[in-house]
Amino acid sequence: MKPVQSRRTILASQVLEEITEIWCQWRRQKLPLYLFLAMCFNLVVAPMVYGATGEQLSRSQSWGLGLLGLTTLGLSIYLFFVMFVPEKF
Repeated sequence: MKPVQSRRTILASQVLEEITEIWCQWRRQKLPLYLFLAMCFNLVVAPMVYGATGEQLSRSQSWGLGLLGLTTLGLSIYLFFVMFVPEKF
């Protein structure tokens, strides 16, 4: 039984190291997090677009239109800050 317990201890320490590595990478790289949040937010926006068009657009078109709207909104906010706070960039 002792080898099984040591194997579990090694496995637990490896899992802990992997979680720590993922956490450190997440703190450095923000783009994947932002893309994930945008996709999740689009899950809320796409049905509203689909309902507002009276079902004239397909679901994939509504999803794409919602994503396009979110991208446009994000770029406009970014450009607003670049214009008025250029020292940061």
